Amino acid sequence: MISLDEAVTARLESHGARFEVLVDPDAALAIKRNEFDGDLEEVIAAEDVFEDASRGDRPAENDLETVFDTTDPLEIIPEVIKRGEIQITADQRREMQEQKRKQLINQITRNAVNPQMDNAPHPPERIENALEEAGFTVDPMEPVGEQVDDALDDLRPIIPIRFEEVTVAVQIPPEYAGSAQAKIRQYGDLENEEWQADGSWVGVLTFPAGLQNDFYDVVNENTSGEAETRIVSDKDELSTR
Repeated sequence: MISLDEAVTARLESHGARFEVLVDPDAALAIKRNEFDGDLEEVIAAEDVFEDASRGDRPAENDLETVFDTTDPLEIIPEVIKRGEIQITADQRREMQEQKRKQLINQITRNAVNPQMDNAPHPPERIENALEEAGFTVDPMEPVGEQVDDALDDLRPIIPIRFEEVTVAVQIPPEYAGSAQAKIRQYGDLENEEWQADGSWVGVLTFPAGLQNDFYDVVNENTSGEAETRIVSDKDELSTR
């Protein structure tokens, strides 16, 4: 379950009665869209249905039966969310908007590059400042993934930007290969790998281009800067040799 501070109220009024449930805002939106595939008990603040959640008042059981044909809260809660409205306070809205703004900046930073600077990653501060200059407003009630394209449209007149992936081949010396490859191989999609005769490890990974600096930091930290890397420009050139 989540805390009360994290929850928003979903409210349904039907047959002269009111029903309220307390739920995580993102989960509530997913449930409304029939896109939720998690554990309901993990995204609610109470396994209960209220007439007034702020006071803790509960509706009559016969009202539950009339509207939902059941008194089981775990069956009723999704119905209240789907058929009702999500209520958020001004403070909750501001907090959700700020959280989504940070997620949006992070997602763009991870995936975007500057095509005018040899596809170098954009720092988060540049993305944040450009979004502010563009006057882009994050919708706290929409998933971040559905706002990325609109954000990019607003960013392009201000900074050169595009989403890109990069494929990198990395060779780790034998003395670091055992521990370092386990961390490095998780950084992206492993296209190919090979253990060399001398005990070194060669891997080819594809990941969002905006993560290049972080990737090289991880490689250097785990190999004392002794690993070799190169960009694989042709996807057909995925041999590790």
